[in-house]
Amino acid sequence: MRQMASGERIFVQAIRHYCARHGIAVEVRAGGWLIAMNSGEARRFAFGYDIGLNSAIAHRLANDKSATSEALAIAGVRCIPHHLSLNPKLGEKVVGADWRKAMLDLLRDNPQGVVVKPNEGTSGRAVFKVTTEAELDHATGEVFAMSTGLVISPYVAIEDEVRVILLDDVPLVVYSKQRGTDWRHNLDAGAKPVLLEDGEMRAACAKLAIDAARAIGITFASIDIVRVDGDWRVLEINSGVMMEALAKLHPELVQATYDAALDRVFAGQPH
Repeated sequence: MRQMASGERIFVQAIRHYCARHGIAVEVRAGGWLIAMNSGEARRFAFGYDIGLNSAIAHRLANDKSATSEALAIAGVRCIPHHLSLNPKLGEKVVGADWRKAMLDLLRDNPQGVVVKPNEGTSGRAVFKVTTEAELDHATGEVFAMSTGLVISPYVAIEDEVRVILLDDVPLVVYSKQRGTDWRHNLDAGAKPVLLEDGEMRAACAKLAIDAARAIGITFASIDIVRVDGDWRVLEINSGVMMEALAKLHPELVQATYDAALDRVFAGQPH
């Protein structure tokens, strides 16, 4: 399962492989972002990196960093807080008059700095580390130019970052992100995925990921967990499960993971 010359995503290739083996017709539209899978009378869709297993509310919570952190806090699951600020272009009745003061208060309360990023996921793009008011104004301007909302979280020194891919509370894939030259652990920013062997670290991350998934009622997700001051906390939950970087190193594992999810999608359907 290699990246094709056409640049087709691993996610699309994995679905094609699965459907070919199970006699399921596949129709790929919108440059691979919409996939229809037809098995007898049943039609299922994949959209983006979402395979269609999650409820609408779980999907919306996971795609909203602020909502995720609030839901995890309600459930008592340790997480990195994400404070929402809406784009002032939405109008004062929606945003409120004190939106900038609230951001400055967060900056003042976190002298080590804050991280500003879009409220909905962008694979590490438009993520800013901010320590001064001028940097805050620059970061908010950049994010608000492309997003209806941003989140501010305290800057923390991340000792380790681990991604857990869960299906029905079973950790199918657990790997750490070995940071490159950037302070971020995003795979798009040059971090390298390294599979974790069974042991204390893997078990602790898997348990926290399962608690997080149960907190928002999500079935199939990738959950990012970070170690700060020796404690593991949830950073974010992704409803779309992307394994493009991992597939370059472990293509069979990636295919097996998508196969398990697709088995669940087509459970009870003859094919």
